[in-house]
Amino acid sequence: MANYHYDEAGNMAAYFLISVLAIILVPVTLSTVTRFAAGRPKDPKGCQCKLCVERRRQILARTKGSPLKMILTKRMFSVLLGWSLVGFLAYKVANAQDENKVYNPFDILGIAAGTSEKEIKSHFKKLSKLYHPDKVKATLNQTIDEIEKRFVDITKAYKALTDETIRRNYELYGHPDGRQELSMGIAIPSWIVEGKNNVWVLGVYGILVGGVLPGMVGKWWFGNRGRTKEGVSAKTAEGFWKGLAETSGITEVGKVFVNAFQHERVTKVGGDLRKVEGEIEKRLGKDWSELKSSPADEASTRALVLLYAHFLRLELGSKALLEEQKSLLLQTPLLLNAYLSIASARSWLSPTLAVMRLHAYIAQAIVPGRRSLQAQLPGFAPDAPADEVDDLSDVVRQLREGGDERAEEAQKAFTGLGSLEIVDMRFKALVIGERVVTPSSIVFLLVKLRLKDLSTLPIDGTKSEVAEPEDSPSNNEIDEKFLHSRRDAEEIEVGDTGVAHAPYWPGLRKPGWWLILADDKSNRIVVPPLKIMDVPLSDPSKERNYRCYKLQFQAPPNVGLFTWKVYFVSDTFIGGESCRDIVLKIDDVSALNAEEQHLEDEISDPEEDTLAGQMAAMRGGPVKKVPVAEEDSDDSLTDDGDEDDSSDSD
Repeated sequence: MANYHYDEAGNMAAYFLISVLAIILVPVTLSTVTRFAAGRPKDPKGCQCKLCVERRRQILARTKGSPLKMILTKRMFSVLLGWSLVGFLAYKVANAQDENKVYNPFDILGIAAGTSEKEIKSHFKKLSKLYHPDKVKATLNQTIDEIEKRFVDITKAYKALTDETIRRNYELYGHPDGRQELSMGIAIPSWIVEGKNNVWVLGVYGILVGGVLPGMVGKWWFGNRGRTKEGVSAKTAEGFWKGLAETSGITEVGKVFVNAFQHERVTKVGGDLRKVEGEIEKRLGKDWSELKSSPADEASTRALVLLYAHFLRLELGSKALLEEQKSLLLQTPLLLNAYLSIASARSWLSPTLAVMRLHAYIAQAIVPGRRSLQAQLPGFAPDAPADEVDDLSDVVRQLREGGDERAEEAQKAFTGLGSLEIVDMRFKALVIGERVVTPSSIVFLLVKLRLKDLSTLPIDGTKSEVAEPEDSPSNNEIDEKFLHSRRDAEEIEVGDTGVAHAPYWPGLRKPGWWLILADDKSNRIVVPPLKIMDVPLSDPSKERNYRCYKLQFQAPPNVGLFTWKVYFVSDTFIGGESCRDIVLKIDDVSALNAEEQHLEDEISDPEEDTLAGQMAAMRGGPVKKVPVAEEDSDDSLTDDGDEDDSSDSD
């Protein structure tokens, strides 16, 4: 029968705690040390205007901090405390006595195994003279009980090796006293199971198992259930869905968007915004009264004030309010992406474009709907009048020709905005080959893009020619391989394109675009938008001086010419939008040659003796006939002859 005992010294519990702490502390320490070793991040490549340089300096200063400040953090303090506890437990375990040591009389006597009995007796006499209690005097480090215990162990080991009965017990059971009870240790200190501590132990156990654990699971469950896959509140998504209309423009979209903040987690400091609101009302006039009437509660009104303070670039006069505004702005991409998913799901073109364009207005701190290109440039107010030109290069050129002192900084900002260049754009059908597109076949829209190097672009009104890509066999082969892959963007090495010109955005912003195929005549989206990132800068030394992106969709079920538009909408700057017409021709299957038609039939039509074939035949659809093997002529004659003979006999 096993004898169970609790860990009086707490050694086994220490082993358990060391293991658990090590599992947690090792990855946390590695991530903390890596973050600390990285130190201050390098100043990223990007716009070199004064406003952007100052903004990056502020962001990097917040990221770095002093070495002492980086060490004196809650995370670092927790790591140091954890390793201190591990060190204490390791010291305790290292200095603990091993109570489960295997009994070995040779070790106790200090002789080698196989020593003769005569030598054992001689050695025991020597030890008796040294360790007999009458011979040894107690010291500060030794008590009488320890001296007596040691001599008892020596005597027991001697008898185990010289007494016949005791030696047999040792050989059979590993102990001079014969069979021993099995002892099982439990890694729980004895004080936990003591009667006087039962109430406290059970109380802590009940709180952890009955309160903390269900609370954590419930918080996770109800928190996730109340949010969509885009990470926004279900009530926010509901507001987006109900607030959209087929003809919604950027003003209507903006009003619905502001109401989303009443259901989202935004840091609120409770500062006074009346002075800021008064300045906004002074600048916007009646427009502000209409905007203020749309928010449903105090949270939405507060978000509206902070957003328009950002659009008008007003000073808030408080660090706490600045942090609240920063938190709100950094949350807008998540909300706008959810808004975009809902708009594109309804296949409405106008509100989808409006949601996309709202990204750029927020990034550049310009009041939505006021399309002023020059307001993005340094030195211009956000309420600058609308431009008479549609290209920023023309704005910068006019500043230079007019001798405006803001032209130099404007040129730097213009270079940092980036410009998307459409190298090539075409449809590809891969189901039946590249020659024609048939109804309901799978089609790819293949686009080739790159960024213009605006730093070397002359601002004199001349337009550079776009070099068309060469249709070489190698390029076509790479295109085909990319179309057969599952990636939306060609896998190439893209250099650092730098951060975009966005001096009022509270973070570092990489430029991006949306690619969307639409039928503007019916205000419908043909294919949901594709987000395009990491477009490479133009490099004439490369054979493939572009990057390929693709949209996959199913062709219309009817034959004809479909004139659509392809939009490229920037998420960072206003005026970075391109729109190209594109025509998709759907041909009838009869346009294919006989071999291609047979191949198409083999692929699409089911066999008549299958379940799919029977269902298709019932619907009146085409099915493939099962070929019947011709019978052997001799067998036919024989069968016929037999039948004739039988008839004659009858």
